[in-house]
Amino acid sequence: MREAHSLERRVGIDYYASDADGTGGRLRVDPEDFRVREVEAMDPVDVDADPGDYPHLLLRATLREWDTNDFARRLSDAMGISRERVAWAGTKDKYAVTTQLFSVRDADPESIPDVRDADIEVLGRIGRDLGFGDLAGNDFQIRVRDADVPENAAAVTADLTEFLTGERSDAPTDEAAAVAVPNYFGHQRFGSRRPVTHVVGLHVARGEWREAVLAYVGNPAEAEPEGTQAARRVVDEEAASENPDWQACLEEMPHRLRYERSMLHRLAEDGADSDDQWRHALEAVPRNLQRLFVNAAQSYAFNRIISERLRRGLPLSEPVEGDVVCFADRDAPEGLYRADPGRTQVATGRRVDVMARHCERGRAFVTAPLVGTDTELADGEPGEVERAVLDELDLEPSDFDLPGEFDSSGTRRAVLLRTDAETAVDEGDDAYELAFSLPSGSYATVLLREYLKSTPTDL
Repeated sequence: MREAHSLERRVGIDYYASDADGTGGRLRVDPEDFRVREVEAMDPVDVDADPGDYPHLLLRATLREWDTNDFARRLSDAMGISRERVAWAGTKDKYAVTTQLFSVRDADPESIPDVRDADIEVLGRIGRDLGFGDLAGNDFQIRVRDADVPENAAAVTADLTEFLTGERSDAPTDEAAAVAVPNYFGHQRFGSRRPVTHVVGLHVARGEWREAVLAYVGNPAEAEPEGTQAARRVVDEEAASENPDWQACLEEMPHRLRYERSMLHRLAEDGADSDDQWRHALEAVPRNLQRLFVNAAQSYAFNRIISERLRRGLPLSEPVEGDVVCFADRDAPEGLYRADPGRTQVATGRRVDVMARHCERGRAFVTAPLVGTDTELADGEPGEVERAVLDELDLEPSDFDLPGEFDSSGTRRAVLLRTDAETAVDEGDDAYELAFSLPSGSYATVLLREYLKSTPTDL
């Protein structure tokens, strides 16, 4: 197996599925090079339906270079309403052209404003605001420019087909090919320039509140601006002193780093003499970021489990004795391979072969844990892998019985990400197109990395 980039190994991504050389190239040279369209899972009623029963307008917006949060804020400002009345199912990349759904509570169609670089269509009404579960997946159409060897895309596709099916076919085709990659959490899950969210989360799970705060506020990264690195070094130096001056750290920290400043402000005001005070400092960040810390720790352990399976030669596309297998989501749109972690079965005895056939047809998936308080680890060698990774990280499921937003019951997640990928190389041009669909919660970058074989920061 081909080893991953050193930056990827820091977040538990140790291998590529394909051994072929990458194409190289650049993404998002123009926003139109990266197009994402949500696979919609909502069925609105007519816009003239009773707003008492259906108080939420459902909108489809095609956005050019809009961060999802920023667009929601711009939309609510233009309507003169609270930002809390706008909801969506999935967050998208800013440097792209994205088509996604939004809901607006207690609004009339006539009140929807024109917004720059946004094409907004009123689809109808729904009875509640949108949430993450309302997004089935995403369709991607991506153009890779300035590729060093665009022809290598075909070899990568052949490798990824073999990774899924176990059979090799190098025959060129103009049709979509069934491919698969390890269902890693992408590098951006942990912080693109400074991957530390999982480090913070691991400290939280171990009850190391002081270390969690300092991992986030101190701990400079080379990719950061020098001024930011200098401020973080001051934090590290003060933390190592007998009488830390947290106010001095606050004065050094750039104003744009508002979360770091919020933590330092609490340390300066309340002191740092107990675990409760350190936890109070960490809770200065929004609740969703508190949850993200723990989620990132779970994601890191999950990535490590996948990498260890690959290192041991355990398959991802079919179960072995002891694997926990989940069935496919019955409601997933055709062509979208999405797992339902609520429907699981342990593969033992004769069921190993039965579940293998289901996995081959895309009707079931081998899983690994996003460890939490309700996690039951697998049996056999898959269980050995899971326990070995958790032991190395000094974690166990009960560690996630945590206060407030840090608590997590855990779930299971498919270890294989499969799709139908279509590539088209431009004749006489150093570019190619790549089209595919992924279920919600998966990362396009884990497929793109296989094709480009570039650094994570270029994805």
